[in-house]
Amino acid sequence: MTVLSIGLLYGATTLLVMFSAQVWFQHVRPMEDAYAFLWMLGVVYALVRSLSGDPRWWVGGMLGLGLAMGAKQLLPASAGKDMLFQRCFICHGFQTRMASVRRDADGWQDRVQFMRDAMHFSLGWRFDDKKAADVASFLNTSFGNDATLPRSPAEVPEYKNTTHKFTSEAMNIVFVEYEMPGPSRMPFSAAPSKDGYLWIPNFGIANKITRLDPKTGVMEDFPVPNSGTAAVHSAVEAPDGSVWLTEQGPNKLGKWDPKTQKVTEYQDAYLPGKEGNESAGSKHTVRFDPRGNVWATGYPLSRLDPETGKFTDFWGVADHTYGLEPDKDGNIWFTNPGTGQIGKADWKTLKIKQWEVPTKDGYERRIELDSNGIVWFGEYQNGKIGRFDPKTETFKEYDLPGGKDVFPYGVGIDSDNNVWYSSYYMDVLGRLDPKTGKITEYPFPHSENTIRELFRDSEGRMWYGSPSNNRVGYFYLAGGKGAGK
Repeated sequence: MTVLSIGLLYGATTLLVMFSAQVWFQHVRPMEDAYAFLWMLGVVYALVRSLSGDPRWWVGGMLGLGLAMGAKQLLPASAGKDMLFQRCFICHGFQTRMASVRRDADGWQDRVQFMRDAMHFSLGWRFDDKKAADVASFLNTSFGNDATLPRSPAEVPEYKNTTHKFTSEAMNIVFVEYEMPGPSRMPFSAAPSKDGYLWIPNFGIANKITRLDPKTGVMEDFPVPNSGTAAVHSAVEAPDGSVWLTEQGPNKLGKWDPKTQKVTEYQDAYLPGKEGNESAGSKHTVRFDPRGNVWATGYPLSRLDPETGKFTDFWGVADHTYGLEPDKDGNIWFTNPGTGQIGKADWKTLKIKQWEVPTKDGYERRIELDSNGIVWFGEYQNGKIGRFDPKTETFKEYDLPGGKDVFPYGVGIDSDNNVWYSSYYMDVLGRLDPKTGKITEYPFPHSENTIRELFRDSEGRMWYGSPSNNRVGYFYLAGGKGAGK
C-alpha cells in the first residue's frame, strides 16, 4: 500500500489519501468522479470537485468548518436560508447537493418541489408554497447561474473566524470507506451482524436495504415493497438472523427473512385523520428485547410482537422519541426530545420511567450504554454529552468544544468505554474520555458527514454511514487506543 504525505492515489479498487503524518483515508471502490484535488487549511483537508464548468469552491472550502460555524455565518440571511437550516439540513447539507451543481431559477424550483413530493411525510405539510418559493429563491441567488456569492468562502471577510484547528493527536485516525452501489442512497448507518456483514438502510427514495461484505467490498441490495418513499431509517439484525428495518415514510416496520431474502412489512396505525403525517405516526430506530419483540422510536415509541403482528404504541407517555438501546437486562432505554427526557421501558411489564435532563431544550438524540451500565446521550441543541447513572439516578453533563455549534448526533462507545460522537454540522468526530473528562476532536474526510449512528463491531471498529456522501465506513485510531485495532 502506497502512502503519500499529501496527495491522492487513484486505483482500480482503492483511493488512499494521507493527511499530515498519520491520517489515512482508504476508499474501497473506484471514484465515480474523474476529477478531484486536495485542498488544505493547516491540517484540515478537503476533496474539492473542480474542472467541470464553473467550479464551486464552497464545496471543499467549507470542509472542516461545517455548516454551523461556516454557512450560518457566511451565507447571506434570508427566509429561505432559515427554512433550509430548519427543515432541509436535518438530512443533508448544501455542499454536495447545492454548491456542487449549477441550476437556473426553474431548476431550483423543480428540485425543491421534488423534495416536497419525495419527503412528503416530513416536508409536505411543513413546506407551503410560499416557503418553497423562498428556499428556491435563496438557492438561485446563492448557487444559481447568476449567483452573487464569491467563488470561494475565503473571499468573505468573516471566513477567518470560522476555521477549525486540530491537535497533532487528532491526526492519528484511520478511515476506511465503501461507496454505495447506486447514487443518492442516503445510507443512514452500517450495523454489524454476527456473521461479519454490515446492514445499511437506504433512507432516500431507493426503497432498499443493503448488505455489505467488508472483506470484499461487495454490496447486495434487497428491495422494500412499499409503494412511495419508504425512507428506511434503521436496519439491524435480530438474534435469530432476520433483519428488521424502520420505514419512516409510511409508518411501517419491515422484516428481511434470511431464507427467502424477502422483506415483509408491518403497518402501524396513524392518529385518526392525520394519515401520512410524520408526527402522527412514524418509525425511526429499531432494537429488540430478550423475547424478540421489536421496539422502535419515532412518533411514538412502539413495540411490535412479531408472533401476533400487534403493535403497542405509547402515545401520551413517549410521543416523540429518537435514540434507542437495550440494557443488559433487556430493558429499553430511549431519548424523548419532545419532553427533554431520557426514559426506560421495562420490557416485561411495559412500564415506563423517565428522567428530565438538567439542561433544557437539548433535543436529545442518540443514546448508548457502556459496559458498566452507564447511560450516555447527546444533547443536540445544547452542545453537550449527557451521562446518567441508573443506580443513583443522577446526571452529569460534559460541555463540548464549540458549544452549541457542535450539534452532537451519532453516539458510540468504544471498547475502552470512551464515548464517541459525531458533530452533525462541524465535520468532526469527538472522543470523550470519561475517566479524565478530556475531549479530543478528529477531522472527518468529507464535508457534510451527517452521521446518525455509530456501531462498534467485534473487532472494535466504529462503523458509520455518511448519507450526504453516499458512503459507509469505519474508523480506528492508529496504535489501537480507544477505537479498535
